[in-house]
Amino acid sequence: MVELSKRAMPSRRGLISRLGAAAIDENDSDEVRLRKTLLLFASGLMNMAAILWLMIYWSMGLKLPTTIPLGFQIASALILAIYLRTRNFDFFRMAQLGLFLFFPFVIQWAIGSFVSSSGIALLALLAPVGAMVCYGPRESIPWFIAYVVLTVLSGVFDFFLGGGDYGIPTKTVAVFFVMNFTIISTIVYLLLRHFVQERDRFEGKLAEQHLLVRTEREKSEKLLHSILPAHIAERLKHQPGNIADGFADVCVMFADLVNFTRLAEEFTPIQVVSFLDEVFTRFDQLTERHGLDKIKTIGDAYMVVGGLQESQRNYADHVADMALDIIKLTRSDPQMSRLGVQLHIGIATGPAIAGVIGATRFIYDVWGDTVNLASRLTAEADPDSILVDKTTFRRLGYRYACEEPREIEIKGKGTTATYRLTGKLYSD
Repeated sequence: MVELSKRAMPSRRGLISRLGAAAIDENDSDEVRLRKTLLLFASGLMNMAAILWLMIYWSMGLKLPTTIPLGFQIASALILAIYLRTRNFDFFRMAQLGLFLFFPFVIQWAIGSFVSSSGIALLALLAPVGAMVCYGPRESIPWFIAYVVLTVLSGVFDFFLGGGDYGIPTKTVAVFFVMNFTIISTIVYLLLRHFVQERDRFEGKLAEQHLLVRTEREKSEKLLHSILPAHIAERLKHQPGNIADGFADVCVMFADLVNFTRLAEEFTPIQVVSFLDEVFTRFDQLTERHGLDKIKTIGDAYMVVGGLQESQRNYADHVADMALDIIKLTRSDPQMSRLGVQLHIGIATGPAIAGVIGATRFIYDVWGDTVNLASRLTAEADPDSILVDKTTFRRLGYRYACEEPREIEIKGKGTTATYRLTGKLYSD
């Protein structure tokens, strides 16, 4: 017997699982799943209440009509079968709530009155409550009105017509009053409890999804900020279309590693990439410290621009300060000093055009004669020296130390006056 019962238990669980799987579609949203679950739960509770109610009446020797409770169970099973076949949840919801509404009143009318039926009509309150959780607050109003109307009609019938009491003793009526109130209160409580539990679970899942979305958004924004200047990244998020700006005056700097080809030949590919990553990471920190915008790296060259942000003032000073800090870094950093790393740096000031180009691997770039001049000055600068054009020299003024001008021939520009920046004298 024990072994037989053990075999029967999995089969019953399998039947319940199959029934639940058949009633709820995989494509249902969490909200629809909750409503279907609540209605199935309420139907099961109502059927159990009908069986319990009838068994207690019979155990007390009261012969009451059995056709109505049995009819309710048959109708409820038939409605469920139709739903499982047609997958029409609207029909299932309407028909089942209709049973909840009319079944208790029919029982009461069959017994006789509110008193003799021990207030069983109160079970009909499950219809508007069920409509509340299976439809919504607005849709539950007609169901509540129907419940009130049926209650009033029953009261009118009791007042004018009376009704048989099937010889039910007063004490028995009192017992069933307590039982019927307990049943409806238990059903409503269990439904609302299940509803609140599922709502809390959904809110927890929603909070987890929001956290994941926020985390992924932060990752995306971090990646976007690593590709673009922060102020451009913000514009790109909120401004559709192309981003293009013309600037009357910016300060452009290129820093190029000297004899990088020789270093690359001595190192393995991994060592080369690791070395450049370390060097340019240090440059990135200096760029952020001086409030400048890193534009790009081109091989072993590093490009920075000042003046792209409207709030930035004295950007030529900031670029010059960064150039001087880079030279100091190459001399103070143990690894760079050991490898004999040197830089030649060129700085030019003037008009430029900037914008975001590309649809997938987009970049923010700067173009114009000022950019070309800064690149040419970099090529002309001696190792560990900073070469600036005349406009930059004038912007820096008395605050920085520069050597006497030197005329050099620059492709596309002709003879150009250049100045070697050697240090900072004063701070405003």
